[in-house]
Amino acid sequence: MRTGTAYLPLHYGKAPAWLFQRMKELAREISLVIIDEFGSVEMLRRLSDPFWFQSFGCVLGFDWHSSGLTTTVCGALKEGLRGTEGDSGLFIAGGKGRVSRRTPIEIEESCDRISREASDLVYASRMTAKVDNAALQDGYQLYHHVFFFTREGSWCVVQQGMNEHTRYARRYHWMGHGLESFVCEPHSAVCCDQRGRALNMVARESEGARETATRLASEHPEQIMSEVEWLRKLELPRAHEVVLGGRGFNWLRRVLERTHEQQPADFEALLSTQGVGQKTVRSLALISELIYGVEPSFRDPATFSFAHGGKDGHPYPVDRENYDRSIEVLRRALSAATIGRGEKLRAMRRLASLES
Repeated sequence: MRTGTAYLPLHYGKAPAWLFQRMKELAREISLVIIDEFGSVEMLRRLSDPFWFQSFGCVLGFDWHSSGLTTTVCGALKEGLRGTEGDSGLFIAGGKGRVSRRTPIEIEESCDRISREASDLVYASRMTAKVDNAALQDGYQLYHHVFFFTREGSWCVVQQGMNEHTRYARRYHWMGHGLESFVCEPHSAVCCDQRGRALNMVARESEGARETATRLASEHPEQIMSEVEWLRKLELPRAHEVVLGGRGFNWLRRVLERTHEQQPADFEALLSTQGVGQKTVRSLALISELIYGVEPSFRDPATFSFAHGGKDGHPYPVDRENYDRSIEVLRRALSAATIGRGEKLRAMRRLASLES
């Protein structure tokens, strides 16, 4: 199983209406076949795999190399599977921009309908966003967050950040099933086309920095600020890119007062504290390194990354007739009687094996 990150160039505009309508229908039929055959958790596992997700977007006809694939595929899934939750057991919350900020509300609304406690799922949604925005500081600001979950509580996340300077987007995949820690190597794979320098506080080699940062955040603010005051007089290494003076200095004091009151038990608890974001994490990481000699990791958790054609005509224009035929074949398979459905799907697999 591979879950992790994919790098994609930024493309502007949106999918044409005729294509998005087909994407919704084909996304629904493919998803329902997978859920019917293998279960909803398997659908989550596939969505959490950046390679499968990218292939899925290509099959749906979107640009193979476009950042818009992420938002459009998630949107097509959310719209296409709307109303099927009772049968599929798969719920989808969140989206792009302002819609992403409604994710906790949408999770709670779905959980109310199935009489399920939502707090653990809301926490998972919040922490995945916090980790990829604050604990892993790679220059990409999240603007898209979609949370997929089942009635039993299994979940996965597909979220994306934007770097306007490089004109690239980075997609983050999470799989809740089997996740051991939110703050230690939560991505089991990262796929991208390039590497950069990142403050990676969720790397395994950052364990000492996580522990030291948590201990610092629990100490009296005046003790820490005296150390920071000393650091302000030093010529700090350029690589840290941390501003400790002016407004940032006073802001850090207020955050430390809050963390001192709460006394976080570990780095995850520190990260979940309200107000703790990129600046706090970077400042604590810097203090840990310069005062105590505990170095955080600056390893970018990236390796490399990548039917019906694409909307820009690459690798070739979308074949609308073939696209509609694919939707109809899957729809007929799913509308068959329960007993006959399994036979028809097995026949489709046999046919596929003969064609290959």
